[in-house]
Amino acid sequence: MSTTMCQVLGFLVSSLGVAGCMVATAMDMWSTQDLYDNPVTAVFQYQGLWRSCVRQSSGFTECRPYFTILGLPAMFQAVRALMIVGIVLGILGLLVCIFALKCIRIGTMEDSAKANMTLTSGIMFIIAGLCAITGVSVFANMLVTNFWMSTANMYQGMQNVQNRYTFGSALFVGWVAGGLALVGGIMMCLACKGLIPEESRYKAVSYNASGRNISYRTGPYKGYEPETKTGKGPGYEEAPRSEDGRRSYPSKYDYV
Repeated sequence: MSTTMCQVLGFLVSSLGVAGCMVATAMDMWSTQDLYDNPVTAVFQYQGLWRSCVRQSSGFTECRPYFTILGLPAMFQAVRALMIVGIVLGILGLLVCIFALKCIRIGTMEDSAKANMTLTSGIMFIIAGLCAITGVSVFANMLVTNFWMSTANMYQGMQNVQNRYTFGSALFVGWVAGGLALVGGIMMCLACKGLIPEESRYKAVSYNASGRNISYRTGPYKGYEPETKTGKGPGYEEAPRSEDGRRSYPSKYDYV
């Protein structure tokens, strides 16, 4: 599978997972009333993260939101927080992933920058999927515990009628959505490996002279001869040269 195909599939799968997390969080059927061995079947109750609803046999449904925050159980609030964190991270991951797609060119963005962005979005999707799966699993554990406690109270004759709640459809949607986000994040991390340029590839730079090619020829070393300033003015006479080509200057005894 090519890098582009893996990246695009990861983006699509992660998008479905994030959308599923949003739908599951907004659904009201996180817990539904268990009608098994329940003599009262004219009223059906179900609850969500934000409100509880009652549906009558006549088809009339009434929903009432939770008007309190501190009055809710701590685990219930933890489930809310996990789902919200998962949705926020998923949306941020989608925004980053859109600009990191290899098939989309934005300016002069290099493949190394796209690889870093792809890895970041993949990690965000993985965390978002884990948050969704953890939140749904915690809520399911609460339902299982309350269900068996209610069943034990019913068989002991402590209460005549005890409402028991079982898994709602939102739990299954949340599990599937969290799994899709997790798989999409893993695919994005795998696509990041293909976007990283190999270290063995170096950019060859050739340097060319801007002017003409100048060839230099080596000659014998003549030694260092300091340059003397010649001040040619009125009354200046150049010193005569000797046979070897050197100038002969008069000594101080010649002026006596």
